[in-house]
Amino acid sequence: MIIEICANSVESALNAEEGGANRIEFCGELSVGGITPSYGMLVRAVEQLSIPVFVLIRPRSGNFTYSDEEFEVMKEDILFCKKIGCSGIVSGVLDADNNLDIDRTRELVELSKPLEFTFHRAFDWVSQPEEALKQLIEIGCKRVLTSGQAEKAIDGLSLLKKLKSKYGDSIVIMPGSGVNIDNVLEFRKDGFSEIHFSASSAYKNLTATPKISFNGNASDESFITKSDLTLIKQMVDKVK
Repeated sequence: MIIEICANSVESALNAEEGGANRIEFCGELSVGGITPSYGMLVRAVEQLSIPVFVLIRPRSGNFTYSDEEFEVMKEDILFCKKIGCSGIVSGVLDADNNLDIDRTRELVELSKPLEFTFHRAFDWVSQPEEALKQLIEIGCKRVLTSGQAEKAIDGLSLLKKLKSKYGDSIVIMPGSGVNIDNVLEFRKDGFSEIHFSASSAYKNLTATPKISFNGNASDESFITKSDLTLIKQMVDKVK
């Protein structure tokens, strides 16, 4: 089973490699679902890691329907990732009705070549997942990251298994969201070849409470999250 760690920092990425992961999906700001990491983060990760670095191309948080300017930013980010030696792109576009924007997604897939392209969890918003999956296969997506249209992948297992059974020979169905030490074996048992998780833990890196809050809870802002090396090792050992 291929283990992909969703890494939100260079430190998390290094922990992923040391812990035995096969690759990372590199992003920033996991608390809002992830956005494209910074130039410095990307360069440092590619320089230091030997496992493949897949990069989330998402210019902002919120929905997956982008303005023309946002779409141009996404294309520039893909070109930069190709230039510095990243191994894969994780992205995708929906229209205003949360259907797959086939034209824009196709453009991103073509621009990403020869890198592998993963369609991200925007898939979990589409109203007709089988139709969307057939379109993704048609335009050359390598895999789709999905929770089976549930909050947590373990709760979407029925749809995940159905999609793998019907389309798994043409596209990789990679479960993600809420995968943890207690449920990861369920996905291996059901024959999924790849799995995605962050193995995150919260760390307090301040001794003083901030004077003001930027998110409504100053106490929370005393903590950071990163992929936990010990937890990664435990989960990798469990499924391999």
